[in-house]
Amino acid sequence: MTPQNPSDDSRWSDLDRPPLNAVALRRGLVREGSLYSGIEVVQRTGSTNSDLAARAAAGEADEGAVLVAEEQTAGRGRLDRRWTAPPRSGLFFSVLLKPAEVPVARWGWLPLLTGVAVATGLSRAAGVDTALKWPNDLLVSVGGEERKAGGILAERAGDDGVVIGVGINVTLRADELPVPQAGSLALAGAPGTDRDPLLRAVLRSLEDWYGRWRAAGGDPSASRLQETYTAGCATLGRVVRAELPGDRSVVGEAVALDGDGRLIIATESGVQEPVGAGDIVHLRPA
Repeated sequence: MTPQNPSDDSRWSDLDRPPLNAVALRRGLVREGSLYSGIEVVQRTGSTNSDLAARAAAGEADEGAVLVAEEQTAGRGRLDRRWTAPPRSGLFFSVLLKPAEVPVARWGWLPLLTGVAVATGLSRAAGVDTALKWPNDLLVSVGGEERKAGGILAERAGDDGVVIGVGINVTLRADELPVPQAGSLALAGAPGTDRDPLLRAVLRSLEDWYGRWRAAGGDPSASRLQETYTAGCATLGRVVRAELPGDRSVVGEAVALDGDGRLIIATESGVQEPVGAGDIVHLRPA
Protein backbone atom coordinates (compact mmCIF):
# COMPACT_ATOMS: atom_id res chain seq x y z
CA MET A 1 0.00 0.00 0.00
CA THR A 2 1.31 3.43 -0.87
CA PRO A 3 1.95 5.48 2.29
CA GLN A 4 -0.57 8.24 2.80
CA ASN A 5 -0.05 11.69 4.20
CA PRO A 6 -1.83 11.52 7.60
CA SER A 7 -3.02 15.10 7.14
CA ASP A 8 -5.04 14.34 4.02
CA ASP A 9 -8.59 12.98 3.88
CA SER A 10 -7.82 9.88 1.84
CA ARG A 11 -9.89 6.74 1.98
CA TRP A 12 -7.71 5.38 4.78
CA SER A 13 -7.67 8.47 7.02
CA ASP A 14 -10.32 7.13 9.43
CA LEU A 15 -9.83 3.43 10.03
CA ASP A 16 -13.03 3.28 12.09
CA ARG A 17 -14.84 4.10 8.86
CA PRO A 18 -13.53 1.76 6.17
CA PRO A 19 -14.40 2.44 2.53
CA LEU A 20 -17.21 0.65 0.75
CA ASN A 21 -16.29 -2.38 -1.34
CA ALA A 22 -17.61 -1.48 -4.79
CA VAL A 23 -16.63 -4.81 -6.33
CA ALA A 24 -18.49 -6.82 -3.69
CA LEU A 25 -21.53 -4.55 -3.97
CA ARG A 26 -21.70 -5.07 -7.74
CA ARG A 27 -21.19 -8.81 -7.36
CA GLY A 28 -24.05 -9.02 -4.86
CA LEU A 29 -26.57 -6.77 -6.58
CA VAL A 30 -25.92 -6.50 -10.33
CA ARG A 31 -27.09 -9.75 -11.86
CA GLU A 32 -29.29 -11.09 -14.64
CA GLY A 33 -32.91 -10.10 -14.07
CA SER A 34 -32.21 -7.69 -11.20
CA LEU A 35 -33.22 -4.05 -11.08
CA TYR A 36 -29.65 -2.84 -10.81
CA SER A 37 -27.72 -2.18 -14.00
CA GLY A 38 -24.57 -0.81 -12.40
CA ILE A 39 -23.13 0.45 -9.11
CA GLU A 40 -20.41 3.08 -8.96
CA VAL A 41 -18.75 4.31 -5.79
CA VAL A 42 -16.93 7.66 -5.92
CA GLN A 43 -14.80 9.14 -3.17
CA ARG A 44 -16.33 12.61 -3.30
CA THR A 45 -18.86 14.56 -5.30
CA GLY A 46 -21.16 17.51 -4.91
CA SER A 47 -24.46 15.64 -5.15
CA THR A 48 -25.13 12.10 -6.33
CA ASN A 49 -28.63 13.19 -7.37
CA SER A 50 -27.33 15.99 -9.58
CA ASP A 51 -24.65 13.75 -11.11
CA LEU A 52 -27.00 10.87 -11.85
CA ALA A 53 -29.71 13.16 -13.24
CA ALA A 54 -27.15 14.70 -15.59
CA ARG A 55 -26.05 11.26 -16.77
CA ALA A 56 -29.67 10.25 -17.34
CA ALA A 57 -30.31 13.42 -19.36
CA ALA A 58 -27.26 12.66 -21.50
CA GLY A 59 -28.41 9.07 -22.08
CA GLU A 60 -25.46 7.72 -20.11
CA ALA A 61 -27.42 5.89 -17.38
CA ASP A 62 -29.89 3.01 -17.57
CA GLU A 63 -32.66 2.22 -15.12
CA GLY A 64 -31.18 0.75 -11.98
CA ALA A 65 -27.96 2.76 -12.16
CA VAL A 66 -26.71 3.45 -8.63
CA LEU A 67 -24.23 6.18 -7.75
CA VAL A 68 -22.74 6.13 -4.24
CA ALA A 69 -20.48 8.77 -2.73
CA GLU A 70 -18.23 8.33 0.28
CA GLU A 71 -18.61 12.08 0.81
CA GLN A 72 -21.01 14.69 -0.57
CA THR A 73 -19.95 18.32 -0.51
CA ALA A 74 -23.26 19.73 -1.77
CA GLY A 75 -25.79 17.12 -0.68
CA ARG A 76 -29.36 18.36 -0.75
CA GLY A 77 -32.61 17.57 0.97
CA ARG A 78 -36.06 18.88 0.17
CA LEU A 79 -36.30 22.58 -0.73
CA ASP A 80 -32.52 22.58 -1.35
CA ARG A 81 -31.68 22.22 2.33
CA ARG A 82 -28.05 21.23 2.85
CA TRP A 83 -27.09 17.71 3.94
CA THR A 84 -23.53 17.44 5.22
CA ALA A 85 -21.64 14.66 7.00
CA PRO A 86 -18.02 13.55 7.44
CA PRO A 87 -16.55 11.19 4.82
CA ARG A 88 -17.69 7.55 5.12
CA SER A 89 -19.91 8.32 8.11
CA GLY A 90 -23.06 7.35 6.25
CA LEU A 91 -24.68 6.07 3.10
CA PHE A 92 -25.18 8.69 0.41
CA PHE A 93 -26.51 7.32 -2.87
CA SER A 94 -28.92 7.82 -5.75
CA VAL A 95 -30.82 5.37 -7.95
CA LEU A 96 -32.33 5.98 -11.39
CA LEU A 97 -35.84 4.52 -11.81
CA LYS A 98 -37.95 4.45 -14.99
CA PRO A 99 -41.41 3.08 -14.09
CA ALA A 100 -42.80 3.19 -17.64
CA GLU A 101 -45.76 0.93 -16.81
CA VAL A 102 -46.91 3.17 -13.95
CA PRO A 103 -49.05 6.26 -14.65
CA VAL A 104 -47.09 9.44 -13.96
CA ALA A 105 -49.82 10.54 -11.53
CA ARG A 106 -48.67 7.73 -9.21
CA TRP A 107 -44.95 8.56 -9.32
CA GLY A 108 -45.42 10.72 -6.23
CA TRP A 109 -45.41 7.48 -4.25
CA LEU A 110 -41.75 6.83 -5.10
CA PRO A 111 -40.22 8.79 -2.18
CA LEU A 112 -42.69 7.14 0.22
CA LEU A 113 -41.88 3.73 -1.28
CA THR A 114 -38.18 4.46 -0.80
CA GLY A 115 -38.85 5.38 2.82
CA VAL A 116 -40.55 2.02 3.41
CA ALA A 117 -37.69 0.22 1.67
CA VAL A 118 -35.00 2.03 3.65
CA ALA A 119 -36.77 1.50 6.98
CA THR A 120 -37.38 -2.18 6.22
CA GLY A 121 -33.82 -2.82 5.07
CA LEU A 122 -32.23 -1.04 8.01
CA SER A 123 -34.46 -2.73 10.57
CA ARG A 124 -33.26 -6.10 9.30
CA ALA A 125 -29.59 -5.31 8.76
CA ALA A 126 -28.82 -2.70 11.43
CA GLY A 127 -30.98 -4.16 14.17
CA VAL A 128 -32.49 -0.82 15.15
CA ASP A 129 -36.09 0.36 15.14
CA THR A 130 -36.86 3.08 12.64
CA ALA A 131 -39.92 5.18 11.85
CA LEU A 132 -40.94 7.47 9.01
CA LYS A 133 -41.83 11.13 9.27
CA TRP A 134 -43.99 12.13 6.32
CA PRO A 135 -42.97 12.86 3.66
CA ASN A 136 -39.28 11.99 3.52
CA ASP A 137 -37.46 11.60 6.86
CA LEU A 138 -36.14 8.49 8.60
CA LEU A 139 -36.34 8.66 12.40
CA VAL A 140 -34.47 6.76 15.11
CA SER A 141 -34.66 6.99 18.89
CA VAL A 142 -31.66 8.47 20.71
CA GLY A 143 -32.00 8.61 24.47
CA GLY A 144 -35.77 8.31 24.18
CA GLU A 145 -35.97 11.23 21.75
CA GLU A 146 -36.89 11.01 18.07
CA ARG A 147 -34.03 12.14 15.85
CA LYS A 148 -33.70 12.42 12.08
CA ALA A 149 -31.12 9.95 10.81
CA GLY A 150 -31.93 9.97 7.13
CA GLY A 151 -33.73 11.72 4.30
CA ILE A 152 -35.00 11.03 0.80
CA LEU A 153 -35.10 13.30 -2.23
CA ALA A 154 -36.92 12.43 -5.48
CA GLU A 155 -36.29 14.45 -8.66
CA ARG A 156 -37.52 14.01 -12.20
CA ALA A 157 -34.88 13.00 -14.73
CA GLY A 158 -36.17 13.81 -18.19
CA ASP A 159 -39.57 12.62 -19.34
CA ASP A 160 -39.25 8.99 -18.31
CA GLY A 161 -37.17 8.84 -15.16
CA VAL A 162 -36.92 9.70 -11.49
CA VAL A 163 -33.71 9.92 -9.50
CA ILE A 164 -34.16 8.90 -5.88
CA GLY A 165 -31.51 10.18 -3.49
CA VAL A 166 -30.98 8.72 -0.02
CA GLY A 167 -28.82 9.97 2.82
CA ILE A 168 -28.44 7.94 6.02
CA ASN A 169 -26.26 8.84 9.00
CA VAL A 170 -24.63 5.58 10.07
CA THR A 171 -21.66 6.22 12.40
CA LEU A 172 -22.08 9.96 12.96
CA ARG A 173 -20.90 10.82 16.50
CA ALA A 174 -22.55 13.23 18.90
CA ASP A 175 -19.87 15.90 18.37
CA GLU A 176 -20.35 15.64 14.58
CA LEU A 177 -24.09 16.29 14.48
CA PRO A 178 -24.97 19.20 12.16
CA VAL A 179 -27.94 20.14 14.37
CA PRO A 180 -29.04 18.86 17.81
CA GLN A 181 -32.13 17.24 16.28
CA ALA A 182 -30.03 14.94 14.08
CA GLY A 183 -29.15 11.35 14.91
CA SER A 184 -27.46 8.29 13.50
CA LEU A 185 -27.79 4.53 13.61
CA ALA A 186 -24.78 4.34 15.95
CA LEU A 187 -26.24 6.89 18.36
CA ALA A 188 -29.48 4.89 18.33
CA GLY A 189 -27.55 1.85 19.56
CA ALA A 190 -27.52 -0.12 16.31
CA PRO A 191 -25.43 -3.28 16.71
CA GLY A 192 -24.79 -3.34 12.96
CA THR A 193 -23.03 -0.32 11.43
CA ASP A 194 -20.95 -1.98 8.69
CA ARG A 195 -22.01 0.05 5.67
CA ASP A 196 -21.56 -2.68 3.03
CA PRO A 197 -24.28 -5.03 4.37
CA LEU A 198 -26.47 -2.03 5.23
CA LEU A 199 -26.34 -0.72 1.67
CA ARG A 200 -26.97 -4.17 0.20
CA ALA A 201 -29.97 -4.64 2.49
CA VAL A 202 -31.46 -1.25 1.61
CA LEU A 203 -30.98 -1.74 -2.13
CA ARG A 204 -32.47 -5.25 -2.03
CA SER A 205 -35.44 -3.90 -0.09
CA LEU A 206 -35.87 -1.10 -2.64
CA GLU A 207 -35.76 -3.62 -5.48
CA ASP A 208 -38.44 -5.71 -3.74
CA TRP A 209 -40.83 -2.82 -3.01
CA TYR A 210 -40.31 -1.19 -6.39
CA GLY A 211 -41.04 -4.51 -8.11
CA ARG A 212 -44.28 -4.99 -6.16
CA TRP A 213 -45.42 -1.43 -6.80
CA ARG A 214 -44.57 -1.59 -10.49
CA ALA A 215 -46.30 -4.96 -10.93
CA ALA A 216 -49.44 -3.41 -9.42
CA GLY A 217 -49.33 -0.53 -11.90
CA GLY A 218 -48.36 1.82 -9.09
CA ASP A 219 -51.50 1.07 -7.10
CA PRO A 220 -50.51 1.83 -3.49
CA SER A 221 -53.27 -0.35 -2.08
CA ALA A 222 -52.77 -3.45 -4.24
CA SER A 223 -49.00 -3.35 -3.62
CA ARG A 224 -49.63 -2.89 0.15
CA LEU A 225 -47.41 0.19 0.03
CA GLN A 226 -50.05 2.51 1.50
CA GLU A 227 -50.79 0.07 4.33
CA THR A 228 -47.12 -0.48 5.16
CA TYR A 229 -46.20 3.19 5.07
CA THR A 230 -49.15 4.03 7.30
CA ALA A 231 -48.08 1.38 9.83
CA GLY A 232 -44.58 2.83 10.09
CA CYS A 233 -45.43 6.52 9.90
CA ALA A 234 -44.74 8.39 13.14
CA THR A 235 -46.59 11.47 11.86
CA LEU A 236 -50.04 9.89 11.94
CA GLY A 237 -52.06 10.43 15.09
CA ARG A 238 -50.17 13.57 16.02
CA VAL A 239 -51.26 17.19 15.98
CA VAL A 240 -49.13 18.97 13.39
CA ARG A 241 -48.69 22.36 11.79
CA ALA A 242 -48.21 22.22 8.02
CA GLU A 243 -46.60 25.43 6.83
CA LEU A 244 -47.46 26.09 3.19
CA PRO A 245 -46.26 28.64 0.63
CA GLY A 246 -47.70 32.12 0.96
CA ASP A 247 -47.52 32.15 4.77
CA ARG A 248 -50.51 29.81 4.98
CA SER A 249 -50.62 27.01 7.55
CA VAL A 250 -52.90 24.13 8.44
CA VAL A 251 -53.10 22.87 12.02
CA GLY A 252 -54.79 19.63 13.04
CA GLU A 253 -54.37 15.92 13.61
CA ALA A 254 -52.63 13.93 10.90
CA VAL A 255 -55.17 11.16 10.42
CA ALA A 256 -54.36 9.29 7.20
CA LEU A 257 -52.63 9.12 3.84
CA ASP A 258 -54.84 9.27 0.77
CA GLY A 259 -54.40 7.31 -2.44
CA ASP A 260 -52.06 9.97 -3.83
CA GLY A 261 -49.74 9.84 -0.82
CA ARG A 262 -50.99 13.13 0.58
CA LEU A 263 -51.26 13.67 4.33
CA ILE A 264 -54.83 14.20 5.53
CA ILE A 265 -55.03 16.75 8.34
CA ALA A 266 -58.26 16.98 10.36
CA THR A 267 -58.63 20.56 11.56
CA GLU A 268 -60.57 21.80 14.60
CA SER A 269 -63.26 23.12 12.27
CA GLY A 270 -63.98 19.57 11.12
CA VAL A 271 -62.38 19.92 7.69
CA GLN A 272 -60.13 17.15 6.41
CA GLU A 273 -57.49 18.87 4.31
CA PRO A 274 -55.08 16.90 2.09
CA VAL A 275 -51.54 18.27 1.91
CA GLY A 276 -49.09 17.13 -0.76
CA ALA A 277 -45.35 16.75 -0.21
CA GLY A 278 -44.66 19.35 -2.89
CA ASP A 279 -46.79 21.89 -1.02
CA ILE A 280 -45.00 21.60 2.33
CA VAL A 281 -42.46 24.15 3.50
CA HIS A 282 -42.30 22.74 7.05
CA LEU A 283 -44.22 20.09 8.97
CA ARG A 284 -43.84 20.45 12.72
CA PRO A 285 -45.59 19.33 15.90
CA ALA A 286 -48.26 21.89 16.72
